[in-house]
Amino acid sequence: MRIILVTGLGGAGRTTVAAATALAEARAGRRVLLVSEDADPLLGGEGLRVLRPAPAADFRREFLALQARSGTALDLLGTAPFEDAELTELPGSRQFALLRALRDAAEGDHELAVVDLPPLPEALAVLALPEQLRRYLRRLLPPERQAARALRPMLAQLAGVPMPAQWLYETTARWEAELAAVQAVVDAPTTGVRLVLEPGPAAGRALRTARLGLALQGLALDAVVANRLMPADSEDPWLAGLTAQQHRHLAELRAATGPVTGCVLDELPHLGRDPRGPEDLALLAPARPAAAQDPAPAPEWPVEDRREEDGVLVWHIPLPGAVKEELSLVRRGDELLLTVGAFRRNVPLPGALRRCTVTGAGLVEGDLRVRFTPDPGLWPRTP
Repeated sequence: MRIILVTGLGGAGRTTVAAATALAEARAGRRVLLVSEDADPLLGGEGLRVLRPAPAADFRREFLALQARSGTALDLLGTAPFEDAELTELPGSRQFALLRALRDAAEGDHELAVVDLPPLPEALAVLALPEQLRRYLRRLLPPERQAARALRPMLAQLAGVPMPAQWLYETTARWEAELAAVQAVVDAPTTGVRLVLEPGPAAGRALRTARLGLALQGLALDAVVANRLMPADSEDPWLAGLTAQQHRHLAELRAATGPVTGCVLDELPHLGRDPRGPEDLALLAPARPAAAQDPAPAPEWPVEDRREEDGVLVWHIPLPGAVKEELSLVRRGDELLLTVGAFRRNVPLPGALRRCTVTGAGLVEGDLRVRFTPDPGLWPRTP
């Protein structure tokens, strides 16, 4: 199954492009699922099904389920349980509802799922969330501690504090499984990302931000959609000036995409009005069928063996558009804490590099090269 994740700058028309893409694929005879909280209520039918995440209902359902599982502990504390009618969603509920919808989009009998993500900064944070939360869960409640539950009463006596209850480990295991399922969808080779932009002064920065943020997560950008292009043959001087400015920025987008980057550029016209209904959406269908396009391959992070020449191993991390002044690296145990501008990721080290020490790093045309020297005390000796 193909999954297309659509994001973009706020106000650039990403929801319209996502809906137009899904509708065009459905009318071409494919079974399509559109995941969008703001999709046109008129959409549906013709092989197109619409899934609208409901953050408030999703939050209430999950909270009440957690409350029911921890009922014994709450009773001991004398806590009065919440009822459905008094619950209101908390900040972050929308992101979790979207993650569950993304997991659900990978199931079912449809051939293509088009997911309308939030604006670019929030979308990048949502895509990074499953890995981050899984890391927190493993750090706070390591699975191996659950194996010692038979020793828990004795450990409680020795430590002087009660050990975590079994329900907590079961809840953690369920969250871990759900997050792993979402991360598998995001990382799947059949999942692609599209960026919707309106050519203008902010478009180039948004493209750089998207490519850099996705690359840090090991993802690639499939396509850029230049939306709301005005006709180039206008006789109105004021409109002609705006059109000329727009097409200058469009030329910059063309130069930043193409076969070298593995990212294609789609161009969609301005209708002269807000799209109204399916027939207007049909005018905004991409020129190339989404299901026929192969997703861009995920960037590789190879380890180069240069022990014979320089005595080091070099880890190549592709970070297109990164600048040295916004880059920092910290080695902590078996992880590399990598910060690039506003983005941060804790990256597990490959097995061979865990027996090495970091001896330097350099950034060359978007390629971060981290040098590792084998630790004689840990590296196997050569006979």
